[in-house]
Amino acid sequence: MMDLPSRIEPLLAGLGYELVALERAGRGLLRLFIDKPGGVTIEDCVTVSNHLTHVFTVENIDYDRLEVSSPGLDRPLVKPQDFVRFAGEPVMLKLRVPMDNRRKLSGQLVGLDNDAVKLIVDGKDVSVDLRNVDSARLKPDV
Repeated sequence: MMDLPSRIEPLLAGLGYELVALERAGRGLLRLFIDKPGGVTIEDCVTVSNHLTHVFTVENIDYDRLEVSSPGLDRPLVKPQDFVRFAGEPVMLKLRVPMDNRRKLSGQLVGLDNDAVKLIVDGKDVSVDLRNVDSARLKPDV
């Protein structure tokens, strides 16, 4: 089976988009989250959906429904470069292994340094091994 994200990423990059995440859900649903500088509009989602529908048909990729959407204000940080790109932003991390009896950390993202996510939590510098990050999301101002 081919690696679908590695097939899709260059196609999206050619259109000016970044693949944030790809999920296969029940009943043949293929869900993509895309981003671009300045944010994603409904027209962007339609453009990507139409393009990928054609590509998937030509390449005989099995799916029943395709959903394309923006990652939202609480965008997941998936790739190492995301932790660099969104430095300075408020984030929420969920950890695989608790640190100081905490599995969730909320703070300001400082960046990534040698596979360690750097953030400021309650005024203190905190370093989390990237492999210990179960999930990370931007934390929109409420």
